[in-house]
Amino acid sequence: MIKEIKKIGVLTSGGDAPGMNACIRAVVRTALHKGLQVTGIYQGYQGLIDANFIEMDTRSVSNIIQRGGTILKTARCMEFKTPEGRRKGYDNLIAAGVDALVVIGGDGTFTGANFFSKEFEIPIIGIPGTIDNDLYGSDYTIGYDTANNTVIEAIDKIRDTAASHERLFFVEVMGRDSGCIALNAGIAGGAEAILLPEKETAIDDLIRHLEDGAIKKKSSSIVIVAEGDQNGGAYYVAKKVKEKFDHYDTKVSILGHLQRGGSPTSF
Repeated sequence: MIKEIKKIGVLTSGGDAPGMNACIRAVVRTALHKGLQVTGIYQGYQGLIDANFIEMDTRSVSNIIQRGGTILKTARCMEFKTPEGRRKGYDNLIAAGVDALVVIGGDGTFTGANFFSKEFEIPIIGIPGTIDNDLYGSDYTIGYDTANNTVIEAIDKIRDTAASHERLFFVEVMGRDSGCIALNAGIAGGAEAILLPEKETAIDDLIRHLEDGAIKKKSSSIVIVAEGDQNGGAYYVAKKVKEKFDHYDTKVSILGHLQRGGSPTSF
């Protein structure tokens, strides 16, 4: 028999992504509209274990729809990977009267939710929230489009200085083992080459491609490197290219956590 749900918990876990606050707002307002109580859980699964809870109402989520990050904070929790840690989290939920969970996060968040749901038969809804866009069943994860646009804007600015100084720029972007940001931002930004985790690119092939551009009088180029690229990242690739293509002035730009910030786009 399915237990009647009267109170839900909501948390954000793993890496933050633009749009998480808008998602929290939607969850809270929808639940309240349906007559449910909502418990916010701070710092993801760590908050489950620490019983770091707060009761939420419409005022809790006012004026956050346009804000990046997550008001519930987020953390990575090694203890939740253990049966003992998950048991502690479950006991805290029961003590707080929470009947079901909504978790917002990436693949690690979903893996934890899967174990948790199977062990304790607690209803869980997972909402894909990660800039990596690497979760099955969703065209766009929350945060991906914003990160993609952030990278495109950065590429446009880097191209200005690359052209001025006639330089070859290697721009490393996030995505872990997924090349979605690198591929789509690279295409939109007109990159001369894109290195992806999903497809290994030989350094010699990249050099030949860049040399072809140089023969055609291309004085500057941008190569997008996904952080999970099998060659070892932008600095390594730039070093190897420089060794064989030493007449180019090469620079490396790591965009880093800039990609996780900013107000979310409509996607």
